[in-house]
Amino acid sequence: MKKLLGIPMLAGMVALAGCTDPSDPNRKTKTGAMVGAVAGAVIGHQVNHKNGAYVGAALGALAGGGVGYYMDKQQRELEEQLAREQAAHELEIQRMKDDSLKLTLNNEVSFDFDSAEIKHGFQQTLDKLASVIQKYDKTVVHVVGHTDSVGSAAYNQQLSERRARAVGRYLSAHGVAAGRIHTEGRGESEPRATNATEAGRQLNRRVEIFLKPVVEGEESRAHEAPPSSAGRYY
Repeated sequence: MKKLLGIPMLAGMVALAGCTDPSDPNRKTKTGAMVGAVAGAVIGHQVNHKNGAYVGAALGALAGGGVGYYMDKQQRELEEQLAREQAAHELEIQRMKDDSLKLTLNNEVSFDFDSAEIKHGFQQTLDKLASVIQKYDKTVVHVVGHTDSVGSAAYNQQLSERRARAVGRYLSAHGVAAGRIHTEGRGESEPRATNATEAGRQLNRRVEIFLKPVVEGEESRAHEAPPSSAGRYY
């Protein structure tokens, strides 16, 4: 009910703001300040203060029956825009059971060894990715970094976090609302292949982007971290 009460409350306060003294030379400024303050209070009720994520109408949500169609459209557009990268095995797009989309970015083309600076040549790929993601604003974006096992576990954890943040910042700087983006690193804990060979280590060095739909009545689930894939390979 809090979200429903917010709109009438805002309307009432706006009306009161209109009753300020007409002769006051600062009337417009005061009215604007009051409206802004009330609007901020209303938006505050639409924010999950535990993680800062927008919920409900603030972000927008999909009716349950429309999720599949919405994610189908987003997947088709991603595949069209990123066809070259997929053909070159620089990026994979996978549909998950919950209708989320998982994009795996090949670390060899996205970052130099032991670096969290995005390679210049990969920026065009992220530009295309950002242009699609920002159009489909009823999805939450989870960026997860992974490494191989070379080096200490603590260092690899930090490196995976820095790489995830680098991708998240890039997407935000190119049109994706920062409030939609979550980043985390999982270090060397979730290998896709053996770390005993260079080919395996290359597969393990990666950044994954999960696009999770925001569904009416289940908004908080879109902000939950993607499930762990630990144990896939030992």
